[in-house]
Amino acid sequence: MLLPYHREGVAEAGCDEAGRGALAGPVYAAAVILPPDFFHPLLNDSKQLKESNRDKLRLIIEAEALDWAVAWASPIEIDSINILKASILSMHRALDKLILRPQSLIIDGNKFTPYKEIEHTCFVKGDGRYASIAAASVLAKTHRDEYMREIDKEFPDYNWKRNMAYPTAEHREAIKKCGICKYHRVSFANGVSSKRK
Repeated sequence: MLLPYHREGVAEAGCDEAGRGALAGPVYAAAVILPPDFFHPLLNDSKQLKESNRDKLRLIIEAEALDWAVAWASPIEIDSINILKASILSMHRALDKLILRPQSLIIDGNKFTPYKEIEHTCFVKGDGRYASIAAASVLAKTHRDEYMREIDKEFPDYNWKRNMAYPTAEHREAIKKCGICKYHRVSFANGVSSKRK
């Protein structure tokens, strides 16, 4: 069962990202502040959930969270500063968009850059440990998937609506056949032509 918070009695934001290992598209991040008594039996690390349950949870989280925000870093930014820094940048941008100022941050992963002197704690696999990080993982994943389905219409050869730009055999084969497009991360292109279409 997910823990409701790391620090009791404060506004605590959980942060997570989605799309870090993809070959194309932005990396998304979410920051979520849940009520201390929030509970939903389906809530878990978004990677462990069926798409239909993620979509259901997204609506519940967005309706019941004390505050939430989603932000991203672009493929060009990822290529410029590297994926780790871009993931942290997208988390900072999500935190910037919160109206309720958090007093504590809990971060999925083992690296984070301090944000506005607010104390933070990193947790490896935190999305399977704390409710607010799990909620952030759901929002980051569902918002990113929605975006990838939209840009799939522009470049249908890569079938992003199904593989979400992760390095599946299908996606790699499409890159070999078609090259990369403006949404691909050149630094992830694995020797394929580095010119974006």
